[in-house]
Amino acid sequence: MSAARLTVIGCSGSYPGPESAASSYLLEAEHEGRTVRILLDLGNGALGELHRYVDPLTIDAVFLSHLHADHCLDMCGYYVMRKYHPTGAQPRIPVWGPGDTPGRLARAYDLPLDPGMTEEFDFRPHGEAVTVGPFVVESRPVVHPVDAFALKVTVGGRSLVYSGDTGACPELTSLATGADLLLCEASFRDGVDNPPDLHMTGSECGTTATEAGVGRLVLTHIPPWHDSQDALTEARTTWSGPLDLAVAGMVIDL
Repeated sequence: MSAARLTVIGCSGSYPGPESAASSYLLEAEHEGRTVRILLDLGNGALGELHRYVDPLTIDAVFLSHLHADHCLDMCGYYVMRKYHPTGAQPRIPVWGPGDTPGRLARAYDLPLDPGMTEEFDFRPHGEAVTVGPFVVESRPVVHPVDAFALKVTVGGRSLVYSGDTGACPELTSLATGADLLLCEASFRDGVDNPPDLHMTGSECGTTATEAGVGRLVLTHIPPWHDSQDALTEARTTWSGPLDLAVAGMVIDL
């Protein structure tokens, strides 16, 4: 039996696309007689898709990689669901993210900063490793125009590293070293004058996976304006191991 299961809720880069919502990933594992569920990001369109797989009210914690809309904005709908659900207001759940997460989400829904969404969510800044049921989650700052974090989830002796949004950087490679799965964004294309410290190309994802010695590489966060197959082709120039493209509804047993 696998230690945990990853379901791709949304994987479209920069904005929701015709085949997927924006970034959101569900992790589930059995622990002490029940299923513990955590979310990595909840971008535009992802909350609606989440209903296809689980009751969103059964989520135990949310981890936001950064505060761009395609990674966090459906927290607004989740706030409404938890506050006004017909079964009653739901208990607060922890939400880890960058330091300004409470303010960012309050402004996004045009709420007063006090209380904002703090009566629905227990906001906590990324920092030391945290434990939620069987999951141990570590965060590492990476390079992006806003405060952004890669996330490493360890469960049952297996580990997944999610790049969030980042340019290629030693911090991501270090966090991913020895991971069983690297879920890595491939927003950019080779041969283009890409801005620095923003996103990664498929070949940069492959290089990171090779240098980190991961078990499997899954490319994600490809914008709808790109052909996702190009990212696979680029990654194969620098990575010879197991390689896949994230698609909505994809399930990976860790």
